[in-house]
Amino acid sequence: MSETLEFYIAGEWTTGGGEPFASINPANGNEVAMIGGASADDVDNAVKGALGAFNNPDWRDLKPHLRARFLHRIGELIDTNADKLSHIQMTDNGKTISECRQMIAGAANCFRYYSGVCETLEGIVTPSRGDYMSIAVNEPIGIVGLITPWNSPALLEANKIAPALAAGNCVILKPSEVTPLIALEYARIAEEAGLPPGVLSVITGASDIGRLIVEHPEIGMISFTGGPVAGKRIAANAGALLKPVVLELGGKSPNIVFADADFDAALKGVASGIFSGSGQSCVAGSRVFIQSSIIDKFVAALVERANALVMGPPDEATTELGPLATFAHRDLVHSLVTQAVEQGADILCGGKIPEAEALALGAYYPATVISNVTNQFSICQEEVFGPVVTVLPFDDEQDLLIQANDSVYGLASGIWTNDLKRAWRVARKLQAGTVWINTYKQQSISTPFGGYKESGLGREKGTQGMRVYMQTKAIVCAD
Repeated sequence: MSETLEFYIAGEWTTGGGEPFASINPANGNEVAMIGGASADDVDNAVKGALGAFNNPDWRDLKPHLRARFLHRIGELIDTNADKLSHIQMTDNGKTISECRQMIAGAANCFRYYSGVCETLEGIVTPSRGDYMSIAVNEPIGIVGLITPWNSPALLEANKIAPALAAGNCVILKPSEVTPLIALEYARIAEEAGLPPGVLSVITGASDIGRLIVEHPEIGMISFTGGPVAGKRIAANAGALLKPVVLELGGKSPNIVFADADFDAALKGVASGIFSGSGQSCVAGSRVFIQSSIIDKFVAALVERANALVMGPPDEATTELGPLATFAHRDLVHSLVTQAVEQGADILCGGKIPEAEALALGAYYPATVISNVTNQFSICQEEVFGPVVTVLPFDDEQDLLIQANDSVYGLASGIWTNDLKRAWRVARKLQAGTVWINTYKQQSISTPFGGYKESGLGREKGTQGMRVYMQTKAIVCAD
């Protein structure tokens, strides 16, 4: 049996008091590592360590420009270890090595960005209505619990840790039990960067550990990325404690192609919008609405492009579609495709679990295009979270908006047209937190990100993404 990896609590490494578990490489089904599982006592110890760190002047009274040095140093160390970190994420969740490298670079930039925001974020002098001065200042919440998913751990964890630390909080991170390895590396890097003990703890274990974090009375806020079922449960439990939450809960994003769009650019954007990352993205453009006059031509070209994608081991430079993150998730994706067929949908390409010898041992699933559906089909309403796209016709803007907004989700959307007045008009009427025009998945750490409706609460990234981890205090001074 392989050695059990330790997790990080308040400056100490431990295998914990819970059940250890395995990290499985989805490309071949092999065990990557055994990881220690946390217990309720471990959660309590992490909270005690965080309270001690938060009340210690070494962290509590640290000036923003000095706190920024830690963040910048962590970003530099991520860059220094980029190749190692990229391979760790690749074996942990199956993303192609090229995508992993991009995400590690993005994670480093995230820490550097918030090091800048940390020392430049300003309070506000508010207009007074008398002989006094009033100032609104931002202060840390205290201890923040972060719970992250398995699809893009390197980037999503950085997007939470960096602003929470920049705001002056102490952080307890619980990564997905499917992909815990990057979080453990971030703990090592933070330790090497000199972050005081207790400021960051990384706890590994089953989903019950996340519940203990949510319900712990000393943890003042929860930030969660994941599915809507878990998100609603977290919101309810946190609400009972009057504990603020930030929730990013996925989407069923429409990607819209008007007849006047640049055909080749739209085709490339639609394909990458759903098939990159094997579709395991919260903003994946999984519902493609195409104006009726070009739908046959566009769908034929999309199927051709989907069939040409190279599926294979994620460490090969030519691979465009790696495995899904787990075998169980691969089977769930396939069951949703099968259900669509039973409801009358047509599979234009893909839709079968690969049987080729080179792929049979991994959690692979091909690029799949589904037609002959209406927006009421379950495949058009449920987040599949795989390389599966439905194609639907629309006639005019009114028809489009009725269909595109007919979803419980509202995270992202895309518009492809050369009529910028139309693009602006439609963008303002789409119920989504992000709207891309003539591009897709173009994201920046400096731009607020979040969803409408059941896609979540609050915003991450940008200066908003730091303020959300803070509380506002009004100070009024009379002469």
